[in-house]
Amino acid sequence: MNATERGIREQFPLWNQVDMQDVHPDPETFTVVVGCGTSVHIADSIAASLNANGVFSRAVAGNEWTRRPQDYVPSSIRPNILALSRSGESTETVAAAIESRKNGLHVTALTCAEETSLEKNADETVLAETHAEEGIVMTASASLMLLMGLRYAGISVTPETTKAAEELLDAADPQLKALIEGRSHFVFLGAGALYGVAREGSLKLQEMSLSQTEAHHPLEYRHGPISLIDDSSLVVFLYHPDTLEEESILAKDLIGKGARVLGIGGPGTVSLSVKEGGDVRPLVVLPVLQLFGEYVARSKGLDTLAPRHLTKVVTIA
Repeated sequence: MNATERGIREQFPLWNQVDMQDVHPDPETFTVVVGCGTSVHIADSIAASLNANGVFSRAVAGNEWTRRPQDYVPSSIRPNILALSRSGESTETVAAAIESRKNGLHVTALTCAEETSLEKNADETVLAETHAEEGIVMTASASLMLLMGLRYAGISVTPETTKAAEELLDAADPQLKALIEGRSHFVFLGAGALYGVAREGSLKLQEMSLSQTEAHHPLEYRHGPISLIDDSSLVVFLYHPDTLEEESILAKDLIGKGARVLGIGGPGTVSLSVKEGGDVRPLVVLPVLQLFGEYVARSKGLDTLAPRHLTKVVTIA
């Protein structure tokens, strides 16, 4: 077991240590969630969760918010900013925080590092300790920032949530290697707050295994992308409880066209049940996607501690 896998398997006690320090959004103010890479995908899930809990929100990539905020939020609206960065030093996210505060906007930071540039340029910061061995690829830290974001949105994340996630990972583990064998086309499907996590699963697999992957809303998949499905395809289906019936029909179609389907929360070639409710499901399923990426990388003989062309902190001079 390498350090990446240890970080995935040993992240759960860290979930129960997160203290939000009574940080929460203003329900009367629009919230923009900014981040880069993994963090912007996690931001997608957080924004969807904020909307579902009565706070208007959208996710925006850090540099996009710095350079063209009016393309995402009308200039007449003065939003609060929720900025995500594992290191607290990602150039684009720090710049987004600096520019936002210059414009008089309130900035809340979610991070896994102390005394950072992001913290210095935020009005308030929530810190979570990530796994000591986490390397370039974000695993435990991604889960922790999603956890913080869900709590920020007013969603209850309890030790029972942590237990459900750990049990789901244990249930998935013995199924993954056989499911992956012989597959080279990977698709991640998720709706609502699960869409951001589907995008993160796709990114994680790209980083770890140098695979071509894609992520879509499930019921959009028939509108073109399904043409790529064949017997080289493996679809990771993150079922949304609200659309389980429609999504199950799609999964049956995909299997009929040659794909294998990992059904998380619904039917598939391999089907895994999810014990916790829909509001915390994005968090509960995320470690399975991380382990999935590790196993695909391992099947290709790749070291996830040294992914190609990547660094732990992306800084731009």
